[in-house]
Amino acid sequence: MSVLLVISSVFAVLAGLVHVYIFFLESVAWTSPRVRKIFGIASDSEARATRSLAFNQGFYNLFLAIGAILGVVFAFTGNGATGWTLIVFATASMLGAAVVLVGTGRRYLNSAFVQGAFPLIALLFAFLGSMFAG
Repeated sequence: MSVLLVISSVFAVLAGLVHVYIFFLESVAWTSPRVRKIFGIASDSEARATRSLAFNQGFYNLFLAIGAILGVVFAFTGNGATGWTLIVFATASMLGAAVVLVGTGRRYLNSAFVQGAFPLIALLFAFLGSMFAG
């Protein structure tokens, strides 16, 4: 595997780990004061009212993380076609979600950067690695 694809894989795993963390925040710790502050939730009652929505969204993040990390496992164990399909799909979905987040308002720029930077880098290096594969 080329160095470019190894770099892509590292960033895909990092993207996956970020999304596991987001899963934890949204699906496990949503009503805690610390998480309420991170997401700008004004009150405990607001957190409780949105808990089921956040819980569901957290699982979307977890499933994307599993896809990215499992893709890397497949790619490194000799099943490149399946692995790279998963890596590209999962990281492109993560990046797409970050773009949507940017579209919801300037106050979400930092969150979108956190959510989308690693997937973007993974995709760029996957593209470069596929261009120079010989």
